[in-house]
Amino acid sequence: MGKKILIVAGEASGDLHAAGLIKELRSIDSEIEIFGIGGSRMKKSGVELLYDLNNLSLMGFSEVLKNINFFRKAMKRMVSCAEERSPDLAILVDYPGFNLRLAQKLKKREIPILYYISPQIWAWGGGRLKKIRQVVGKMLVLFAFEERIYRDAGVDVEFIGHPLLELVRPTLSQEEYRRRMNAGKHDILLGLLPGSRTQEIEKILPIMLQTAVVLQKRLRNLKVATSLAPTVNQELMGSLLNRFKIETRLEKDLTYDLMHWADLLLVTSGTATLESAIAGTPLVILYKTSFLNWLLARTLIRIPHIGLANVVAGKKVAPEFIQYQAKPELIAAEAMDILGDRKRYEDMKADLHKVKHRLGEKGAYRKGAAIAAQMLADN
Repeated sequence: MGKKILIVAGEASGDLHAAGLIKELRSIDSEIEIFGIGGSRMKKSGVELLYDLNNLSLMGFSEVLKNINFFRKAMKRMVSCAEERSPDLAILVDYPGFNLRLAQKLKKREIPILYYISPQIWAWGGGRLKKIRQVVGKMLVLFAFEERIYRDAGVDVEFIGHPLLELVRPTLSQEEYRRRMNAGKHDILLGLLPGSRTQEIEKILPIMLQTAVVLQKRLRNLKVATSLAPTVNQELMGSLLNRFKIETRLEKDLTYDLMHWADLLLVTSGTATLESAIAGTPLVILYKTSFLNWLLARTLIRIPHIGLANVVAGKKVAPEFIQYQAKPELIAAEAMDILGDRKRYEDMKADLHKVKHRLGEKGAYRKGAAIAAQMLADN
């Protein structure tokens, strides 16, 4: 009888990295049965989805509270499914609010747990470390500094490098992409990356578009492109774009080309800031949520910067405009300064290259799959 894996990813980035891990796992054992929660990429890799992550990918505390009954139902179903199908391994991908609670229940049922992509304990404080040590069999981390934190706490941990190093690459040359954008030699290309959650699009994309409107008044040679994440409703995106008097190309499949070949990026805080750093393109980081979410986050966050590119750098490489600072005029002024100051622009590119270097070596999916396969063999 083939081995069985229960897997849970609750966000777009988790779906992406889980699918990469699964592909490598299937190259080791093509008969593995995998079921759980994920998105379109995991489904394409052969995962039997019990829930689509679009139903779970909520931003902030208040949104989760509003949907608490749904989450309880999802938890109950996952536990019931684990009892019925007796998986040989559970792979939990980031998403700690749900996954750490699930891990406790799976541990009681003696199901080995591989936690793939660590919860951001360095941002939220170490309160979860004790729980992680009690329930997680193996922790795989994407940042070297995380490995030290977990090892010091007595958690079995391994740094596998960041899988984005293999993924963030363009498919078109710079010349081909600029032609696609109808951008001439002296045109400036601005990329907008508003995030992968509906709440992010609704809160942050309008700010980005208003900023682009301000910039276009000052830079007549400005061209704008906006990334569309696979988890975002295209109609919602279109309705927001139509509200603003600015021409922008909607990029669905060429986001990494946009990241590489834009002159400047406006990026919602999250994985995309790290992707932008790997691409080496100067960026400005934005974030805005509801007042309640922001108030709660301010009491919990333990680090001076929230953009992953800045966290990895250990300093503010890219400027951050958070909550009430996220105003179009302020952001536009900062963008103008970056574009107009050649030394600052090149210094930022050099710092982003250092961030990329700190992410380890390529092969993260292969390394993670080998560890998962060994845990399956040991069970």
